[in-house]
Amino acid sequence: MREKIRIASGQGFWGDLLTAPRDQVTKGPVDYLVMDYLAEVTMSIMQKQKRRDPRQGYATDFIPLLEELLPILVEKGIRVITNGGGVNPIACRDAIFGIARKQGIRSLSVGVVSGDDILDRIDDFRRSGISFDNMETGERLEAILDRIVSANVYFGAWPIAEALGQGAQIVITGRTTDTGLTLAPMIHEFGWKVNDWDRLAAGTVAGHVLECGAQASGGNFSADWRSVSDLAHIGFPIAEASPDGEIVITKHQGTGGLVSLQTVKEQLLYEIGDPTRYITPDCVADFTSIQLEDMGENRVKLFAVKGKPATDSFKVSMSFVDGYTAVGMLTYSWPDAFGKAKAADLILRQRLYDLDLVFEEVRTEFVGVNACHGPIAPISAEHNEVMLRLGVRTKDFSAAERFGKEIAPLILTGPPSVTGFAGGRPKPSEVISYWPALIPKTALTANVIVERL
Repeated sequence: MREKIRIASGQGFWGDLLTAPRDQVTKGPVDYLVMDYLAEVTMSIMQKQKRRDPRQGYATDFIPLLEELLPILVEKGIRVITNGGGVNPIACRDAIFGIARKQGIRSLSVGVVSGDDILDRIDDFRRSGISFDNMETGERLEAILDRIVSANVYFGAWPIAEALGQGAQIVITGRTTDTGLTLAPMIHEFGWKVNDWDRLAAGTVAGHVLECGAQASGGNFSADWRSVSDLAHIGFPIAEASPDGEIVITKHQGTGGLVSLQTVKEQLLYEIGDPTRYITPDCVADFTSIQLEDMGENRVKLFAVKGKPATDSFKVSMSFVDGYTAVGMLTYSWPDAFGKAKAADLILRQRLYDLDLVFEEVRTEFVGVNACHGPIAPISAEHNEVMLRLGVRTKDFSAAERFGKEIAPLILTGPPSVTGFAGGRPKPSEVISYWPALIPKTALTANVIVERL
C-alpha cells in the first residue's frame, strides 16, 4: 500500500481549459489524472450524435488531447480516469487504441465501464415494476415516455476501482458520478472496503472539490478574486490522499491561482442540498463533519469526514424533449438606451399578441441593466448601451419560428439607434428538460472490460 497518492483534476466540464491536463502531467508529480466531461444535458447531445453516427457519442475533445498526452502518460506511468465515454465508451476506447497504434505504443491497457445507458431497456424495467417516477415532483413517467432522448444510471467508484485492479492504465466510463472518478483510485490503492463509510466519505469530499476543475484553485472565486495571482496560467487542483482518509488539496508549484480555506470552502458549498446527506452511489457524506486546516503554500487539509451507509438505489438521469425556445437580441445605444429597449420590448410583445401566438413563457432581459440580478438590480441614470434580449418558450414549433421573424423588423419599425443584429433570424431550438428518477441497485450492474494492445 502506498503512503500517499496524488490525484489531479484535468477537466471540470466538456469545454474546459485544454491546456490544464498537459500542465497537470508535466509541471509536477501526479499518479492519476481525472477528467469530468459530463452533465445532464451532455448525455442527450451525445445520444443524438450516436444515433447519427454509431462511432460517435463520446467527448470527442478527449481524443486529440490524449494524442498529445499519451506518450507522457506511458513514460511516467500516470493513469487516467474519465467519464468522457458518454453513451459510447467502447468507441472511445477504440479511438484510444487507434492513437496508440499510430504512435507505436505496444503496451496499453484500457478499461471500459458501461451498462449505465438504459435508454433501450426502460420498457423492460417498467414491466418488472420499476416506475421511474420523477423523484422531485412525483410525476409519472407516462407523461414524457414518448419524448425521452437519454436515460443513464449514475454508477459510482467501485466499477472504476475494479478496472484499475485489472491493470487498466486508462479507464473510460459512461455516466459515473463526478466524485467517483476521484474516489476510485483511493479504493484501489488503499484497499478500502465497501463499508469503510468514513474513508469513502473523505474520498467523496475530495472528489467534490476536484470535480469543477479550477473552481477550487482560484477560478470563479467570489471572496477576493483580485487576490488570485496569474489566472492566465491557473493551476488546477490536486488531491493528495492518504490511506486514513486525510486529504490535502494543493496545486503544482509555479502555477497561477490560489488554494486556500476560502477557495476550498466555496467549492464545498457548490451544488449541495442537505449538507448532512450528500448522497452518492458509494456512501452518504456528512459535509457538516468536514474539518479544514490551512497548511500554507496553497495547501489545505481535509480531515475527520464522517460517512453513512449508501442507499439501496441508483439515481437515473433522464432527458426529454420539452418544446422549443427561440431568443432574439437587439442593442440600443445612447441617448436613452434603456428607454428605447423598454419601448421595443412592449412593441414586440404587442405584435406577438396580435398574431395570436401561444407561448408558455416570454422573458425579457435588459443586458447592461438587469440581466444578472433581475428586479433587484439598481437602475442607474444613464447607459451607453443596452441589449434587449427576449426569449420565448412554446410547445408549438411554428410559434417559435414566427417569433424569430419579428425581431429584424424592429430595426426600422421601432425606436432608433439599433445595432447588434448580425446573426440573422433566431432559429427555434429544442428544449431538453431533466427527469430524475431512482432504480434499485439490485436491478442492474456495471459492465467492466479491460483490454490490452
